[in-house]
Amino acid sequence: MDEKIKELKNIFENSNYIVFFGGAGVSTESGVPDFRSVDGLYNQKYDYPPETILSHGFFLNHTEEFYKFYRDKLLIDGIKPNKAHLTLAKMEEAGKLKAVITQNIDGLHQLAGSKNVYELHGTVYKNKCMRCKKSFDLDYIKKADLVPKCSFCGGLIKPEVVLYEEGLDDDIMTGAIHHITKADTLIIGGTSLAVYPAAGLIRFFGGKNLVLINKSKTPMDNNANLVIHDSIGKVLEEAWQ
Repeated sequence: MDEKIKELKNIFENSNYIVFFGGAGVSTESGVPDFRSVDGLYNQKYDYPPETILSHGFFLNHTEEFYKFYRDKLLIDGIKPNKAHLTLAKMEEAGKLKAVITQNIDGLHQLAGSKNVYELHGTVYKNKCMRCKKSFDLDYIKKADLVPKCSFCGGLIKPEVVLYEEGLDDDIMTGAIHHITKADTLIIGGTSLAVYPAAGLIRFFGGKNLVLINKSKTPMDNNANLVIHDSIGKVLEEAWQ
């Protein structure tokens, strides 16, 4: 492992345009549950499967059930950025890291200090009335009744989180692709690369170094220059020091 850390450190030193692409594994070290592991949300028992609950149709037709799950499992109090988030913010501040592209909706990259973040699946911090388009912050959602309603027109408020049956934001996708195509190093961390279309973004990478950091194997391991199966926070912190 020490040799792989040294190799990653060398990649950092010799790269001018690093882009990070991360998934749920980046935030699990902060106590945020993932979806597909043995203890993940998809393997827990609810009245409906999480894939169904987190769909656009379910949100519209079973809004109260949606918000019960959403508040219980996706709005987690007290979570803080971990070593991975903090190290990436330092890398950006130093001018090495040009963009963070994340599948997570928890806002931890921004809390750690990262500025150029592309949230492919949206964020719990933004919410919008479906009728008048008025925006509301996370605190409003937490303090509202079970089904949050707009304080201006009484319309239903929807989190600006990309649900199943919904497409990804075109501007965010375009920005993410722009940075991936310009990168000389792409670091992929904490993701099984199983969720599309987000996982398909890596096909736009044509740079020198493809680095995969994940506790388990991914379908892209054989295509990477460097693969490290370990804690992403530990690996990034040690390599950046």
